[in-house]
Amino acid sequence: MNYFFLLVNLFFALESQGQSNQTSLQVSISGASSDAGSIRILVFSKPSGFPDQVKQAVRSISLLPKNGKANFKLTDLPAGTYAIGVIHDQDNNGKLSSNAVGYPTEKFGFSNNPKVYFGPPAFEKAAFVLGKTPVLIEISLR
Repeated sequence: MNYFFLLVNLFFALESQGQSNQTSLQVSISGASSDAGSIRILVFSKPSGFPDQVKQAVRSISLLPKNGKANFKLTDLPAGTYAIGVIHDQDNNGKLSSNAVGYPTEKFGFSNNPKVYFGPPAFEKAAFVLGKTPVLIEISLR
């Protein structure tokens, strides 16, 4: 009989522990030049690889823009610190296209919408904390 109560208590302890680790990340992207191509999103949990190394991202998502916008929601990321990089890949070549001098010809953006000068921002500038409280990130492509 004592084993039964021990198992029931263990089950409820594990159940409540699992619920406390659930997170919700809602991302809204605006400012796409057109509805051509794809909106490509990379989610990173550490600075290495940010913002464009697909193999080092914890999530890679491609969406079709609609009216210059795209939205998605993730509920399976563990709590932690993350940063997001986005490009509007109009020509669907899988990368941010640029002109002869290296200036991007496709729109891009980052979580927190940090200022961009002569290269991508540091992970810390785009980082946000994901925890028990739902997080809404709005990214404006530029």
